[in-house]
Formats: sequence, C-alpha cells, structure tokens
Amino acid sequence: MSTPENDGFNEVTKRETRVGVRMLQSFDPPPRPDPDAEQFANYELSWLKFNWRVLHQATDSQNPLLERVKFIGIVKSNLDEFFQKRVGGLKRQLDADIGSLSMDGMMPADQLEAIHEEVKKMISRVREVFFEELVPEMETQGIRFSSYEELTEKQKTKMDRYFDEQLYPILTPLVIDHAHPFPFISNKSRSFAVELRDTETGEPVFARVKIPGNRPRWLTVSRGKKGVTLLLIDDLLREKIHRLFPGARIVSAHVFRITRNADVARNEEEADDLLEMIEEELRERKFAAVVRLEAESSMTDSIRKMLMERLGVGKNDIYKVEGAIGLADAVELYKLKGFDHLRFSSWVPVVHPELRRDVAGDDIFSTIRKQDLLVHHPYHSFATSVQRFVEEAAADPSVLAIKQTLYRTSRDSPLMHALMRAAEDGKQVAVLIELKARFDEERNMEWAQRLEQAGVHVAYGIAGLKIHSKMTIVVRQEGTRLQRYAHIGTGNYHPDTAQLYEDLGLFTAREDLTADVSDLFNFLTGFAPMQSYRKLLVAPRYMRNHITGMIQFEAAQARDGKPAQIIMKMNNLEDPLIIKELYEAADAGVEIDCIVRSVCRLKTSGRPNIRVHSVIGRFLEHSRLYYFHAGGENRYFLGSADMMHRNLDARVEALTPVLQEDICRYLQLVLDSYLNCTLQRWQLQDDGSYIVNPVQSETKEDVSDSDVDGKSDSREVVTAEKIPVQELLMRYHTR
Repeated sequence: MSTPENDGFNEVTKRETRVGVRMLQSFDPPPRPDPDAEQFANYELSWLKFNWRVLHQATDSQNPLLERVKFIGIVKSNLDEFFQKRVGGLKRQLDADIGSLSMDGMMPADQLEAIHEEVKKMISRVREVFFEELVPEMETQGIRFSSYEELTEKQKTKMDRYFDEQLYPILTPLVIDHAHPFPFISNKSRSFAVELRDTETGEPVFARVKIPGNRPRWLTVSRGKKGVTLLLIDDLLREKIHRLFPGARIVSAHVFRITRNADVARNEEEADDLLEMIEEELRERKFAAVVRLEAESSMTDSIRKMLMERLGVGKNDIYKVEGAIGLADAVELYKLKGFDHLRFSSWVPVVHPELRRDVAGDDIFSTIRKQDLLVHHPYHSFATSVQRFVEEAAADPSVLAIKQTLYRTSRDSPLMHALMRAAEDGKQVAVLIELKARFDEERNMEWAQRLEQAGVHVAYGIAGLKIHSKMTIVVRQEGTRLQRYAHIGTGNYHPDTAQLYEDLGLFTAREDLTADVSDLFNFLTGFAPMQSYRKLLVAPRYMRNHITGMIQFEAAQARDGKPAQIIMKMNNLEDPLIIKELYEAADAGVEIDCIVRSVCRLKTSGRPNIRVHSVIGRFLEHSRLYYFHAGGENRYFLGSADMMHRNLDARVEALTPVLQEDICRYLQLVLDSYLNCTLQRWQLQDDGSYIVNPVQSETKEDVSDSDVDGKSDSREVVTAEKIPVQELLMRYHTR
C-alpha cells in the first residue's frame, strides 16, 4: 500500500523536556469545511440519544432484573461524565464569550438550553423506570427497600447502632454564617443542606453535612432465606441528623449533589514538565466551576436559592430529582450477594484455539510466527492471549526488547508488573504513557513513576497529540537474526475492561507490519518528523488521506456501475470531512453501513443506501473495524481510531490492514452478524430518531452454522430476531 504525503501537516520539532516529551510546533489539521448545518446532527444531542438507547436496556424484560438495574447506574454515570466533559466545555465557551456556531449551526447557549430540556426528560424517565418498574420487581424477588419508619424496633436498634458506631464518628456538620465560610464541596459528592432555627433567637441557620462516600449506599438491615431488607443511607442520616445539632430545631434537611467541570486544559507547549502540568490540571479540576446541581424536588426555595448563589449556578443548571439522588450507585444493588439468578450467567472467555497449550505448547511466539492471529474480546480470553504475550516476553531469555503504548490500564495491572520484571532482568523496555487520558491521569502518573523506578524507559509522547494507539512490539533473538512480534488492537491494555468491552486485536510477525510498528515507536520516542509507513495507516499524518482515498475509490467504482460497498464499525462518527465523503459516495451509489455505538453526526435523510446501526447490549461495543470492497480486494482495517476530528487530526492512532484470508472471513462474519441481527440493534431514521429491532424480511443463519476458518458446523439455524448479536458470538466461540 502506498503512503501518500499530506502537505497540510507541518511537523516541526521544538524542544525536548527532561520528562521526555517531544514538543511540536504544529500539526495543522486540514481546513475545516464551511458546513451546511442541515448536513450534520448536533454532537451533544446525538450523545443524549445514545444514552436513551442505554436506558432502554433497563426497560427490556429480556435482560435479567439486576442487569436492568445496572443499566440505570450506567445511564447516570454516563450523564455525570457528559456534564463534566461536554457541558463543562460548552460552559467554558460561553464564559469566554466564544459565540461560534457548531458545525450543525447551534450556538453554545442554544445547545445548553436543548441539553437542559432533554436531560430533564431523561432523569424523569430514569426515576420512573427505577422506582415504578425495577424496585417493585426487586421486591417480588426478595430485595426489599424500607424506610426508617417501616423498620421493626429490633431493626431500628440495629441501624441506630450502625449510625453511632460507623457514621457519627466520621460526620462533620459545617455551619454557614459570617464566621464560617461556605465549605468546599467535592465533585459528585452528596450532601445534606440543613435549615436550622436557633432555639434562643429564632434566627435561621444553614449547615452542610457530607454523606460519606466510603459507606454503602444501601445498608443491609436483615438477610435471610426470604431475601434481604435494605435501607438507604440517606434515609438513616435524615432520621438522625438532629444528633449533629443538639439544641437547634431542624426545619428541613435535603440532599443535593454537584458536578464540576472537568474540561480544564493547559498549553502543553508552554510546559517545562508535563507531569507537573497534569498535576496542576488535576488540582484545578478539583476546584473547577460547578456545572450541575441536583437537588431533591422537595428542597425549600430558601435553601435552593442559597445553594445557587454560593455555587454560582443558574436556573438551567439545577435538576430537581424525585427519589434517591446519584443512582450511578445502583451498581451496588447489581452486586448483591445471593441473587446470581437475577444476573446474566457468567461468561468465561475461551482460549483462542491456536493458543491452547495442548495445540501451541508453551511458546506463543512460534504460533504467531506461523500465522497472524486475531483475538476478539471478551469472547477470547485476554489473560491467555495479550497478557500471556507480554508475560512470556518478559520471562523469555531470548527476548531483547519490549515496547508498549499505555492509554488506560488497571490499578494492579499484571502487564505493568511483567514489564517491570523485564526491565529489572536487563531487557530493553520502553512504555509510551499517555498522561492526559481523561479521568485516568493520576493512575497513569503513578504507573509512570513505578515503571521508571524499575528501569523502564518511560516517555510521554508528543505535546498537543494524545497517544491513543494500542500497540506492543517484542524483539526476540532467534538464531542469528532478530525477529519482531507485534500486537495491534482496538482496546486498552486493561485486564478488567477486556472482560466487559468488545475489542479486536491482531498478533503478527509479518516483517512489513512489525517494521511499521517499530518505526511508529521510534517516531514517538525519538526524532523522525518525516517517518512513513509501509502498511499501517497512522494519524495524524496519513490516516485521513488513506481513508478519504478509499471512500473516493468506492464512489468511482459505483459511478462506473461496479460493485461498491463500505462498512464502518466504530464508537463515534463525527468528522465533517469524512461524513461529506460518505455523502458523496452514497450519492454515487455506494452501499454504506455504519455501525456506530454512540455519537453519529451523519444524517441518512434522502440517502437510502446509507444505513446507520447502533448495538447496545451486555458488552460495550468498542472495536473499530473498517471494510472496503476495493474492486473485489475486500480490504479490512482494525485499530484505535474512530472517524472523529480528534482521532484523525489530534491524536496518534494506528489502523492495521488485515492480510490473512481466514481472519478476513471471520471479520466479515462479525460484520454480517451485526447488520443482520435485530435484537438490541437500533437503526437511525431519516428524522434523526432511532428505532430498536428493525424488522428484517429474511431469516438469517446463526453464525455458528457458518463456514469460518474452513470449518462448517451443523448447528440449528435460527432467525436473527431470536438472539442478540453478542449472544450469537458467544455461541460461535463455544461451538
């Protein structure tokens, strides 16, 4: 594959800091179009439609009861992050008096107003689903919710003792008056706003009591054969809050919760030390402006007015909530012991057939040397594939060097421990750590310091560009030559999320691909401003041009009356230039299917040969996979990049071509499964709405009946409507 030049990028090395950050003067993206607002959906409103699709999972009776409860928690957690990042960013634009239109034609103030109205509807529906549907169903299954007043005397005594021993010692009442300033309130914490009366003077007094976040949200009152009885910690504190103010009369006590802006950014090119800059950003984020105030709907006007004034929020920043505030904690209910029958049966990822030790033995490298291997998580085990690859490389005396990019990982990652052992054993180990991975900055800084202490070469990449690519390369001495092995993936090197996120990863020993991965690492750690690549599509320099060129080729094929098809699977489709290319290709007659889990700014109206699908299910769809008919060559690419401006122009990303025929057949099977299965699949309509489970006119075969890798199976044929695609893939991998 040729590598086109892109004169739009000007790469100039500026300086190198002591922390190993190579500073670049500019990576100028191509000029943004003057968009016709009608061509694009609004980003924020498209994201809210995605969260509505997640909320639908909580209403779907085909999901086990506690899985539905878990989806309530996911919806609320998603909203927290949305306010921190997206609403925070819009408010920062507003405060800076940036009045530019978004590419869909909306001003920041218009977007904030539309968000406010949509979120009000969403939290109302969340309350309805949780309290009117799920709580009654949980009651029938032995999970009972009680108020303090409904407890028996024996149960009250138990909860009173819990308050005395486990809560009272850690509570801190903070009065607000001329001698006591308004206290700092941490992000996403819940507090009581208490209105008091001085019994001597009758003067009103306000106080704040933080609800401890290190105690269970639902307290276990009793547990027996018939189930469990739970009490919301807020209810216990409300009942006992007078204990904190002896001699005062409690007028009211209402729960509230704040969300702070996380859209805090600094100029990396002006930073002398990237670690210090990120630490300062985190400190700023802790005290950042409040972007949302959630308050109990029964809160008095006087307290609400006081909070608005002290927190600096407007009327559209307040969300009145009926029932428990902060239902992201519903995950606690999901984890209740003794109710396994109310959750999905556990899924145990399978060992890839070619990596079974009875087939491959103890040497993973000889297996990869024979052929490329594709792993599909969570269907394939992460521990016996990616983790094994790194751990064997660390222990193998023939391995000379290991290099890896790190965007997110777990707090006690076995991969990081393996890399530290390898460095301590004298191997050359280099890790590219992205310190700016949102909400994982502190963890990544901790790992950076621990890795450095173990002797790992740690670099932080390129100022102004996040390192988002997912790559590992191992260099091994084999006889008189050095052999390279690479893993290129769509997901993070995170053993926990690998069990929950759907992702793809390619192991290869091909010389052209492994040489490209080596060159990309050298670009990231060294000085190679004009680095080119043989096979990899690398952003920000080359990927956009390659993708655009392949779309345009399909359009030319269609105009000539030849078969032309594009299938794109990704998390988000946002980039206006790519969307315009897809519009032009569709107009030329190309058949286009986009499988987009979350934000989609493309509109299908007037173009019946563009179809947008979204799959929401048990696992989070996270892989990025691209198919082009390419005149019958059938080209597949997988990697870290969505079709977003930030991925194509402001991050280091890598897409690898898939060159092995049996793997290509499997990838086509996966794409066909997504496009043909109807359960948990949504389809974008011309009016911008989504419908779930669109009716298919044909009966499709179960993927387990397909001929993949040359192996046919005589399993039962089922209709696509009967089973979600993720269940189909689980069945396929256990056939």
